[in-house]
Amino acid sequence: MFTLKVFPIMRELTYAEAIREALSQAMEADPTVFTLGEDIGVYGGAFGVTGDLVHRFGTERVIDTPISELGMAGAAVGAALTGMKPVLELQFSDFVTLATEQIVNQAAKIRFMFGGKASVPLVIRMPGGSGTGAAAQHSQSLEAWFGHIPGLKVVQPSTPHDAKGLLLAAIDDPNPVLIFEHKLLYRMKGPVPEEAYREPIGKAAIRREGRDVTIVATSMMAIRSLAAAERLAAEGIDAEVIDLRTIRPMDTEAVLKSVRKTSRLMVVYEGVKTLGVGAEVSAAVAESDAFDFLDAPIVRLGGKDVPLPYNPILEKAAVPQEDEIVNAARRLVREGRV
Repeated sequence: MFTLKVFPIMRELTYAEAIREALSQAMEADPTVFTLGEDIGVYGGAFGVTGDLVHRFGTERVIDTPISELGMAGAAVGAALTGMKPVLELQFSDFVTLATEQIVNQAAKIRFMFGGKASVPLVIRMPGGSGTGAAAQHSQSLEAWFGHIPGLKVVQPSTPHDAKGLLLAAIDDPNPVLIFEHKLLYRMKGPVPEEAYREPIGKAAIRREGRDVTIVATSMMAIRSLAAAERLAAEGIDAEVIDLRTIRPMDTEAVLKSVRKTSRLMVVYEGVKTLGVGAEVSAAVAESDAFDFLDAPIVRLGGKDVPLPYNPILEKAAVPQEDEIVNAARRLVREGRV
């Protein structure tokens, strides 16, 4: 007689719901965790991420701030220094430019300057990226700016599962962590465990294994690269897709291992191509033994060197789209160039 095993179906949450659940679980488990930002209370956040948290935890732990990014960042840094674990939400990642002094000159450096006797367990969440018609001042991808700063960790989750796991890991971290959340991902659904789990910061995810070309991508570009890889497979091109998930610290070993196997590399990212994430990935390969395995030049497929347009057709043209990824990978594999 056979016994039928019934496996539970993994529930699905949206990217935004996964973040909200992570915040809720962290706040339930640790009274020092709180969140602050503009309109995150009764309004529920500019993109609805914090939702009903203010009704569950009260206004002393879900704090609506004045419209001053520099002020709220300074308050968050100060709270972290006194033993609290603030999670700061900025309405758009573009507005982090107004808080850069506190993040770059203070949060990133305090632990080093005090010989490890002080820490800044601060998390800053920021919606970024294009695709919503929000124009040049609300659509940028600025993660590479902060990846340049020692003392900061920079995270870019691309799935609901990673959005929850990486946020919980970031809250646990004694160092400041910046999380760039792509606006187009907030409604994306995916499997998310109910328990409070952690995903390691600094560990890439291999979304698809392949043998012909390595596609390294971040955030929304990881999703588009995965879709492009499925189309390429129908043409007989087997692409390996690596989602970096974290750009600082970066899992370069995962990239090098893949390049040694496929002998071709393309890096896809939404930030401006010049001096972007792709440059760091390319340099890491060029400076390693993996360079000797390359059968073609490295390809960087990044955003155009322009402010993001409001016009939807121009906006799409300014950042890599699925068709562009497919065409570039096809040429790289078949012609050895793009």
